[in-house]
Amino acid sequence: MQNVPGRAAAIDADGVQVFIQSARTWKPTAHKPEDLAVLRAARESGQVQYIVCHAIYFINLATDEPALLEKSRTALRNTIDVANAIAADGIVLHVGSHKGRGLEVTLPQIVKELKAALKHLNDPCWLLLENSAGAGGTIGRDPIELASIINAVDHPRLGMCIDTCHAYVSGVDVTDPKQLDALVEELDTRIGIDRLRCLHVNDAAAACGSNRDRHANIGEGEMGDGLAVTLSHPKLADLPMLLETPGHEGNGPDAQEIAALRALHAKGVKRRQAKAKKPRAR
Repeated sequence: MQNVPGRAAAIDADGVQVFIQSARTWKPTAHKPEDLAVLRAARESGQVQYIVCHAIYFINLATDEPALLEKSRTALRNTIDVANAIAADGIVLHVGSHKGRGLEVTLPQIVKELKAALKHLNDPCWLLLENSAGAGGTIGRDPIELASIINAVDHPRLGMCIDTCHAYVSGVDVTDPKQLDALVEELDTRIGIDRLRCLHVNDAAAACGSNRDRHANIGEGEMGDGLAVTLSHPKLADLPMLLETPGHEGNGPDAQEIAALRALHAKGVKRRQAKAKKPRAR
């Protein structure tokens, strides 16, 4: 299965299958109905357990340019149509950029656009807002900013996807147990942790707080083994984890990346178990 707008990722019983299309054009992909039917059948039979589509990065629901807003609506609707056709579990979306105007000014328009889009989304598919790396005026550099949008829209199937690389380079060190715990607790308080539906798991090729969106292979970037802290967090460990790493051949996630992810997850779980068994000092 190829040519899902932006990207689509499907998890089966053996790991993660990632289907990639370069999101370099506004032009909708002309999908063959038989291709969509094959993936839908795999999802409904349980052969594929979880599917997420990724809307193109050009979308900007906060723009004050009418032409760009109309293109954004059309692109998002196209992704929704594909997600409905393949019985996807979610659509991941970057909200866009306020370009210096601020979230408070652009929030009413964002809310209006999300509500309109959600009317076309079939149950049980969710629309998932993804945190950004924090460059310029991008919205969602802090996941809590996305929580405020989710609360303003107030829809039962509007949730969140957290990208580990984006969180790290935007200044949230998710390799630090205290910082991660604080983020998880605040999200749980503000929107309920059940609205966090999946993770984009990536190492970072840039430093914490750098605002540089540079993904690295698992264990090969700035986060290294520290990524195990996120993978093993009790409230995150059972979430679908989708890889967006470059891969060792430069063709995206592969079997080696999946193996590295599983090994790091196991290492994190083992560390937490050992820590839990350690007697507390009196």
